[in-house]
Amino acid sequence: MPVGSPTKQTIATKKYEEKAGWVSKSYKLKKALVEEFAEACQSAGVSQAAKLSEFMREFIDSQK
Repeated sequence: MPVGSPTKQTIATKKYEEKAGWVSKSYKLKKALVEEFAEACQSAGVSQAAKLSEFMREFIDSQK
């Protein structure tokens, strides 16, 4: 559960994320690359998370 004094909404959100299998990851990447990726996703009308998930799935599948 969240630390400190979380609100009921924060607790509910955390509970949902755990149940649904969502996880937050942090990576260090070059700023220019991240900004260029964000612009490309916006131009294509797709979310960054959706595109990263697609890239990850393609890579995983290619390694099988």
